[in-house]
Amino acid sequence: MANEKNVYGDPLQLCCGNTGFTREGFCYVPASDIGNHSVCAVVDEAFLKFSLDSGNDLITPRPAQSFPGLKPGDRWCLCAARWLQAYNAGVAPLVNLAATHEKALDIIPLSVLEDYTVAQ
Repeated sequence: MANEKNVYGDPLQLCCGNTGFTREGFCYVPASDIGNHSVCAVVDEAFLKFSLDSGNDLITPRPAQSFPGLKPGDRWCLCAARWLQAYNAGVAPLVNLAATHEKALDIIPLSVLEDYTVAQ
């Protein structure tokens, strides 16, 4: 995880606890993460419903996978493609760009992400 960079080329900041592909709290993208879980999002009700309706239930707790379920206001490392899909549907959640990995830019233009920046 050392030396990972955010969308501005600065050191990647912590998104939150128990999130990201590796569940370390950082939205970095190891080679094994084919989903590109790089976007540190602050989920809201509209996004959670969209995700559920799209077949990805992020609301229901799954204790066997140490997943508490998400509620509005939680931060979570989202797949860049899912965030862009939500954006195109008009329900993209806000993002913390200091904690969003530079790999997000492979899929989402920085100018689009900047329009969804949450206060830090």
